Formats: sequence, C-alpha cells, structure tokens
Amino acid sequence: MALALLGLGGGGMPLIAQPVQHLSITEPGGMPGWPVLTGISQVTNEMQLTWDGPSGYYQVFQKSNSLAASWMALGKATNLARITTITKLYSNAFFRVSGPAPKYAGYQVCITCHSSVCQYVTNTPHAQAFSDPAFVAAHGQNNAACLPCHTVGYGLPTGFVSASATPQLAGVQCENCHGPAANHAASPNDRAVIPRVEIAATVCGGCHSGTMAPTYDEWASSGHSAVVPDALQVMGGSTNNIRSCGVCHSGSARLDLLNGNDPAVTLVNDYNLPQTCVVCHDPHATNANPVQLRNPLFSTNNFELTSSDTASVGAFTNKYNANTGINLCAQCHNDRGASWTTTSRAPHHSVQYNFLLGSVGELLNGSATFNPGSHAGLPSSAAYSASGTFYLTNQCASCHMQDDSAGLASHSFTIASDQVCLNCHVTPPEVLEQTYLTPAISNSVTVLITALNRWAAVASQTNSLLAGTNIVAWEYATPGGLTWQTNSAGAVTSWSLDNPVTFTGLSDALQTNLPPQVMRARFNLYLVLNDGSMGAHNPSFALNLLSAAQIWMTQVLP
Repeated sequence: MALALLGLGGGGMPLIAQPVQHLSITEPGGMPGWPVLTGISQVTNEMQLTWDGPSGYYQVFQKSNSLAASWMALGKATNLARITTITKLYSNAFFRVSGPAPKYAGYQVCITCHSSVCQYVTNTPHAQAFSDPAFVAAHGQNNAACLPCHTVGYGLPTGFVSASATPQLAGVQCENCHGPAANHAASPNDRAVIPRVEIAATVCGGCHSGTMAPTYDEWASSGHSAVVPDALQVMGGSTNNIRSCGVCHSGSARLDLLNGNDPAVTLVNDYNLPQTCVVCHDPHATNANPVQLRNPLFSTNNFELTSSDTASVGAFTNKYNANTGINLCAQCHNDRGASWTTTSRAPHHSVQYNFLLGSVGELLNGSATFNPGSHAGLPSSAAYSASGTFYLTNQCASCHMQDDSAGLASHSFTIASDQVCLNCHVTPPEVLEQTYLTPAISNSVTVLITALNRWAAVASQTNSLLAGTNIVAWEYATPGGLTWQTNSAGAVTSWSLDNPVTFTGLSDALQTNLPPQVMRARFNLYLVLNDGSMGAHNPSFALNLLSAAQIWMTQVLP
C-alpha cells in the first residue's frame, strides 16, 4: 500500500483516457518498487489522483475525513494507467493505492530472453556499482544510505539484503530502471506486467542527484530540461513537424526516430518530454567512452539536418547512421540547412556547430565552407601548435561541461568558470571578452543594423511595395526576433533579441523585391546573433561575416 494522502475529494469511478504519464518523482534506486502517490488536484468538479510505480494492476481506495472510517474501493484492481478521475466529491477524503507486490529477480533471469541487451549491460559501470573499489573503500557495501542506488530493490520485499544473502541483486541492474521483473518472467505473455520502458530523467535522477552526484539537479536547471512550447504547438499540427521539430525538441520523438519508428504514428500525446538523459546516453551500450554517449564529443565534418532529412523515418535513419561520428551536440545544434535565399524565417537558433567550424554564412568570395577557429579544437590551430597540451578534444563540452563541485562533468551546460580559458589565454578571459570581443561584435552588429534600417527607410520611400505600417522592409516574412531603438536621426541606439517583436517583415511574395546584398547581409546578421556566443565560438569568422554584410550594404545604400 502507498501512503495515504489527504485532499479535497471523494468517491467515484476512475479511468478516462489520459496522455502518457511519465515518472514525475525521483526515487533512490530508480524506478519505484511499489505505489507512490504523486499528485492530487481539482479539475473543474472532479478530482484527479496520480501515482507511480512498476507495471501492473492498481486499485484506489478512499475514506471520509474520519480516521475511524473504513476504506472503500473505488472500482476494481484494473487500473494500468496510474491515474484516475474521481467525480463524486466530499469535503475531505483520504486516499491510498494498492498495486503489485515488488518481486525482484535479478539480471540472470532477464538475460534468458534479453541476452542481446544484457551481454552489454553487464560490462557497464552500472553493473560494477556494488563492487567498485572506491565504493568498497568507502564502506558503502554496509551503508544503508548507499545501498538503494548500488543494488536492486534494497529495503523492499524480495530486494537486496546483503552480499551473502542476495548476491544476485548486487549492482545496478535492469530492474533499477525498469521495475521489478519477476512477475513478467513468470508470465511473459501478460502484457500488463511487462517492465516499464521509462525515458524520463527522473529515473536517473533517483541516484544521480544530491551533493555526491548532482547531475540530475544540474540538468533540471538547464535548457535541455524544458520543452519549447512553440515547437510542441507546431508538432501538434503536422505529422511532418513531429519528426522535423521533434527530432530535437522532443526527447520521446527523437528516441522513437533513433529506434526506427515514426513518432507521428507510434507516439500519441507523448511529445511533451524534453531532452532527457537517455537521449544523449545509451544505458545499454558498452563502448570506448565511460559514460556511454551515443555520439563522440569531437568532429570536424560539416553536418546539418534539413527538413528533407526528417521527411520520413528512413531519411532520418540513413542520415543519422551515416553521421554517428558527428559531435553529439551537433546532432541538434546545427544550421538545419540554412541559406541566405530563404525568405520565410531567419536561421534557426541552433547554428552553433556549423558556426564553430565556419561552414555557414556568406563571405565576399562565396558561401562559407570550412573556416574553423581555434575553439573548434583542430590540432593545427595556432593556439595549440606550440605544445598541443590544451587541444580541445571535447569541443563544446570543453567549455560547457567543466567539472562541477563533485568532480563530474557539469550538466548545467553553462560556463560556470573561465578557468578553462586560461589554459590557452594569458590575458584573463573577462578582459578579452569585455575589452575586445563583445565591443567589436556589438559595434559591428549596430553598424549593420543601422545600414539595414537606412536602406529600408529609403526603399520604403521609393518603392511602395516595400512600404507599410509596422513593416521593416529588410526583415524576413516572420521577423527574426530582433528589436531596436533609434534616435530622431534614425541611428540605432540599442538592439536586443529579448524584447517582443512589434513589427512584421515583407510577405513571402514581396521578398523577391529585396536585393541579394540585403538578403545576404541579414542572413549573416542573424547567424552571428543566433549563434548566441557573441562571436566567442569563432571570433574571426564572426567579424568576417559582419564585415562582408557591411560591405554589401554600402553597395545598395545611396
């Protein structure tokens, strides 16, 4: 039985069709072994009760606000969804949930049928969690506070007791993440007790959190833990967009594509999941890197994921399989085939990898192909040629995943310390940024915006097709998100990407009236801004893009 919850509510019958419910809490050891009530809320004139636990049949009980009252069953033990709606309300009520008893088996039972997976899992750090020398030296094998995350089902019936009594349950095994599996092993054809495949980060967060291993807490504070509402709205309106946007904006959609499935078909109401741990890490894989990443952290081959690459499952699978050696971050942080000829939208905010390599944008001698800066980590980079000691073999992770307080790679993905910069730069990084880089980029951007606005003012006066209320003639049909302030003379005094846009660009039909120079200039402008680093990812390249844009604008200005 789960612990009782007190809340406003009462009797009634459960079970209305609900969206897929993911594990919403963190439990030491991973997947809860028995029911844990997770929420109670009022929805109009109904109450909604949610709980979590392993696969199986559940039954909800309630009693009135009198502690002496008897428990009354709400329906039968047939609830598989771990959520119920209660329609008959009382002023107060207690609730509890009964579910399948936790029956653990150990991976030796799982490997009978799942050898293709288990043969790799047994060689992972998870499998060695109980026998790891550091854990043994810290006397963790006899520490009740440590055992839930280093064994299977510790503290629960049929779970780990001791190394001598239950050696088959030592280490982190299948049932830590999927829940008790003995019922499934005893009745493999009963679909109701098939262990859960839960991809929510809370499964990992049950152990990888706190001062000892704050990975989950760091991830929860990062942008990777959030779903972009606009992307979800787009996904809900088109099956193509479920693949196109979902491949990077929905953890469940991406994993479905990686498994060769079409999320538009196989996932129903299950796109609202961010980029969780298993999107980047494969818990079943054993490979050269100790943290089981799906892709390496360093590459120099150009890569982009266009709409045609996600038009079908086969197109994505072919593209991904051919590029598994591409930087893990680049799998999503790429330019998506951005081109200066596009008129509908500015380049996506994901251009970082191509910007790092200098392979996106327009230069005076043609389209950029390969102009990597020293931060791309190439062995031949001047910054490393003297000794090679500080060669950035991890590219993005070198700066964005510096060690945290526990000595692990931080998953907040913020640059919490400039110490890594001092490996190469004698000048303190804050001096480099505040004195040189940021002013240079900011000034160049301001000069370029001023030129674009001057052109728009003149063009609107001489070409009625470019004129209109709240229309900025040089902008994309859907403005790129840039707003600015100008003085009475029309000079730009400040600009920002944070303020809401209050203007529109030209319609797609009118975009054909724009000179190529203006289209190239705005393309370079938004590449630099949407890269998000104010040029730090590739300083010289950023300045070259802005310089080329300024020269093009002089060609079309009076």
